[in-house]
Amino acid sequence: MRVGFVALALVLVPLAAAAASGWETRAALPLPRTEVVAATVGSEIVVLGGLTLERSASKRVDAYSPARNSWRRLPDLPIGVHHSMAVGVGARLYVLGGYTVAGMPLRSAFVLERARWRSLPRMPFPRAAAGAGLAGGKIVVAGGVTAAGRLARNALAFDVRTGRWSIVVGPTAREHLGVTSLAGTVYAIGGRTSGLDTNLLHFESYRPGGKRWTRLSPVPDSRGGTGAAALLGHVVSAGGEEPAGTIAEVLGYRVAERRWVRFDDLATPRHGIGMAALDGRVFVIGGGPEPGLTVSSANEALRIGG
Repeated sequence: MRVGFVALALVLVPLAAAAASGWETRAALPLPRTEVVAATVGSEIVVLGGLTLERSASKRVDAYSPARNSWRRLPDLPIGVHHSMAVGVGARLYVLGGYTVAGMPLRSAFVLERARWRSLPRMPFPRAAAGAGLAGGKIVVAGGVTAAGRLARNALAFDVRTGRWSIVVGPTAREHLGVTSLAGTVYAIGGRTSGLDTNLLHFESYRPGGKRWTRLSPVPDSRGGTGAAALLGHVVSAGGEEPAGTIAEVLGYRVAERRWVRFDDLATPRHGIGMAALDGRVFVIGGGPEPGLTVSSANEALRIGG
């Protein structure tokens, strides 16, 4: 499938400083791991799956309460996964795809509701190292790797009302990207096509029902293995890895102004993080402090100004 784009004539201005109170250290993730995924569910941030230092694909699911600064254990995933995708919808947590411990991309889809996991219809194609965002009542799975290690060229959309999957147009093919959503629009940030030296500057958006992704002002610095979250009119990218090491720089795109700003650098630079937004802050949890298989229990939060 050929992907079309609407190009916007935007000028990339020098990065401006954004209001931020600095990164706060919060209660540590109970089990250190990398290549996790995180989602906001109600008043908590849920972190699940990932790789442990022993190279096992974790089934573990932990929920963090910013108000109490504490963790609680949730029911384990039905299968161990890493590089999966997750989205919170009300009180429900959807977990999609990922890799098995053997490195095979999955078509699996599950929902956690009332403390029980339930299987959903499988995705039309396998997906891992992708991202997901909720817009227009649909969970859009964008980017990533599909069967036989190929980069996915389409995106998948799950209608949370009907429980049905559809195949939709995808962004520029890439993996290890950040995906989030804001005000009915899904955003795809950075990513890479292969190794750490193939990181990209791509930044694209999509509204469910549209025929193409829109190219936006490029990310000021290329990044793969990054996380993404959205709040208060900002699309924020944190973390990642490159040949020189893990990425400390945190960038935010101000949607109304169509420009990038720079926030305070990550206190603990990492890739393979879980990233989510809640109560005016972005949280960066877990991940690897060095490129490759390293793990962390770091949980750090940054308040974002409006």
